This record gives sequence, structure tokens and C-alpha cells, in this order.
Amino acid sequence: MTRNGGRVREVSRSGIALSVALGLVAGYVDAVGFIETGGLFVSFMSGNSTQAGVELWDVGLADALLPLALVAAFVVGVALGGVFGAHGTRRAWIVAAAAAAVAAAAAFGLADPDAAWRFGLLAAAMGALNTLFLAEGRARVAITYATGTLVSLGLALAALVTGRSRTAWRRPLLLWGSLAGGAVIGAAVHRALGGFALLAAAAGLVAIAAMLAVARARRAGEAPSAG
Repeated sequence: MTRNGGRVREVSRSGIALSVALGLVAGYVDAVGFIETGGLFVSFMSGNSTQAGVELWDVGLADALLPLALVAAFVVGVALGGVFGAHGTRRAWIVAAAAAAVAAAAAFGLADPDAAWRFGLLAAAMGALNTLFLAEGRARVAITYATGTLVSLGLALAALVTGRSRTAWRRPLLLWGSLAGGAVIGAAVHRALGGFALLAAAAGLVAIAAMLAVARARRAGEAPSAG
């Protein structure tokens, strides 16, 4: 939700559709990254933070570096998305940049499967996607982190039980379902295509970026001219 003139405005239907599409891609990419890293995440940073803490004591600092690097790359991606967004860059450009990062990670992986640093590109791309729904300096839609979505779902169920809202549970459940469904699809496609699976995710992001650009151009064309 955002504030507009002191009133709270819900995310539009097109915004919900966009968040679901991005959640599907995020779950897909996270599943592929999880498989290729052997158990780390490129979207879910809470898991990497726990993994780094465990490996620091059980294995050593060297093995904790990759999950920590993924956390850092994710934060950098969020920061870059926020900087460009703050300067008026269209959503389409952020999604297109994420598509380029995912495609580059796929290409580097096909050329050198042992290049672990490429997963930082995926984490940065997923971080940037979380900046598409900003309000008052905060992300009002959790694109890549299921924990926040599930907290929202639990609170919405409480609102349902207490009679405060009958429909608030739908959006967080839909977004969580898109993340989980994307993970299922990502795992299946990776099983079939191996290292080429990420190219499908990049293509999906390109399609989303194109639709955003077309929609913005259409809105600009429909806007009344000054004077």
C-alpha cells in the first residue's frame, strides 16, 4: 500500500499481476541457484545468513564466504535499484538489467560451471527486483522473500478470523504460491536443461520488461497534453 494525500492506496491489479510474475521468476531462479550452488539461495537471504553462521563454526571462514558474498550482492542489487528508481528510472529498465544479469550468469555458468562468483549476479538481480514497489523508502511488496509474505499471510488470516478483512489473505497467498510454484518449475526445467535453465528466466524477465515499457508508453500517449 502507499499513502496518497493522507489516504492509503492499495496496490493496483496490474501491480499485483506484476508482483506475481516477478515472484514466479524469483522462485524459479532461486531453485536453479539452490541446485547449482549445492544448497545456497540467490533470493532468500535469511537462509544464506544462517548457512554462513553454521559453516563459520562447522567448516571454516572460507566456506562461509560464498553465502556472505550472496548476501552482500543482494544488498548491492537493492541499493542500485533504489538509486536508479529514485532518479526516475522506469521499472522496465530495472527488470531489463536484472534480465541481463541473469543471462550473464547463465553464460558464465555454461563457459565455466565452477565459477561461483556468477551467483552474485543472480543475487544482485533478485535484490533489484524488490525495489519495484517502493513507498516512503520501503518495499511495500515482498517479491523474493517468502518469510515476509508468510508474515503478511498470517496477519491477514488473523484479520479474517476477527472480521476486520475477508480478502486480505488473497494477495500474500498468491505471492507465496508464485514463489513456490516458480521453484517447482525451476527445479523441473533445470533437470531437463541443466545450465540452460537460467536462460528461460532471463527471457521471462525480458518479456516482463517489454510489457512494462509498452504499458508506460501507452499511459504516456493517453495522458492529456499540457495546455
